[in-house]
Amino acid sequence: MLTVFLGFMATKKKEKKVSIIPAPGYVLIKPLDAETKTASGIYLPDNASEKPQRGKVLAVGTSEILDNGKERQAPCKEGETVIYKKWGGNEVKLEQTEYLFSKFEDILAIEK
Repeated sequence: MLTVFLGFMATKKKEKKVSIIPAPGYVLIKPLDAETKTASGIYLPDNASEKPQRGKVLAVGTSEILDNGKERQAPCKEGETVIYKKWGGNEVKLEQTEYLFSKFEDILAIEK
């Protein structure tokens, strides 16, 4: 007996492995999608949504040597979700996907 499921199946996009190593003092982030719905349930048009400030860390550069000779360690690890400065970082588009290179100091918090 053959059972057929009719309906929509949720498919999870498979993330590509990125082969980019950030320079010392930088983190490579994949920004999360901007919210399209407010807390009260109102849907926002594309041009009204704010620039996202959250993202998943894909790669972390080595520690940074500061001007005074001290070493600054990365504030986060690969795979963590972070909150970063709104206008911090440099956006880069590779193979139709947008990424963000952010300095260690632009990371504001790590979500748990």
